[in-house]
Amino acid sequence: MSTMRAAVVHSFTEPLRIDERPLPAPGPHEALVRVEYTGVCHTDLHAARGDWPVKPELPFVPGHEGVGTVVAVGEHVERVRVGDLVGNAWLASACGACEFCESGWETLCPAQRNSGYSVDGSFGDHMLVDARFCPVIPAGVDLAAAAPILCAGVTVYKGLKVTEARPGQWMLVSGIGGLGHVAVQYAVAMGMRVVAIDVDETKLALARQHGAEVTVNADEHDAVGEITRATGGGVHGALVTAVNGKAFPQAVAGLRRGGTVALVGLPPESFPLDIFTTVLLGLTVRGSIVGTRRDMAEALDFFARGLVSPTYSVRRLEEINEVFGEMDRGGIDGRVVLSMA
Repeated sequence: MSTMRAAVVHSFTEPLRIDERPLPAPGPHEALVRVEYTGVCHTDLHAARGDWPVKPELPFVPGHEGVGTVVAVGEHVERVRVGDLVGNAWLASACGACEFCESGWETLCPAQRNSGYSVDGSFGDHMLVDARFCPVIPAGVDLAAAAPILCAGVTVYKGLKVTEARPGQWMLVSGIGGLGHVAVQYAVAMGMRVVAIDVDETKLALARQHGAEVTVNADEHDAVGEITRATGGGVHGALVTAVNGKAFPQAVAGLRRGGTVALVGLPPESFPLDIFTTVLLGLTVRGSIVGTRRDMAEALDFFARGLVSPTYSVRRLEEINEVFGEMDRGGIDGRVVLSMA
């Protein structure tokens, strides 16, 4: 029997183990993919620890930023062929028939399945994907760099879109980590003027490198005051990628009248919302969850045209527990990508 190698969560309180597992055969609508690279997302750490109310079923393989080559397909697969470059994504599949799927919002489907959570993901040298939903990777791109686009990229791209900010308007990106540094680039590519906020000078320097006009260290300055002064009255849109609960009310307070903040970070705590000010100034607070297949294609197109270039480092699959430790300490600039070589 052919086997594959994967990093497996056996317990929410123990490190991942590198296991040999049987190589799965693709189902009727599935493709078997030989993984070359996979990004490491903070969601993978939450999954491995069982941090969220609905926990993955043990054992499981995390990962939802995998890229590689199709090596086998199921009998009903028409969208991809052996030899194609594809990836997986947080949205592994959806029902296709509910009101959300029918209206182009499959990311809200109650029956959706999620890669690396409810189905095995990309922390291995092979993975199964639903060929009806998997991202198709443009030819000629750097596959290691493409991996972070499949979650970090599409998540921030969609979040920026739902703020409804227009070219020439001000966008606040709060938290310049794995998502935030990509968000700065998408916002610039979409014609927005960017304010970046963080508490780490190294990350603020990364934001400037990627095109942020204004950067604010929230530990050292009155962040809302700095934002308001620099933008002439506040930002038109804000995207919060930070996992610090303080960042959320800060972003709302930095909006100008009629502005919208999109939330994609998932801190453990709630945050206070000043209802009087929200109503009086006509503000909008909106949650945004990853992106649809159309959003994914658009996000990959920005990347393929060279307008977005994630900052990343490549590590080995065997280093996943060390990577999680560094992530927990906030010690990662940009994104870590695991190589299956």
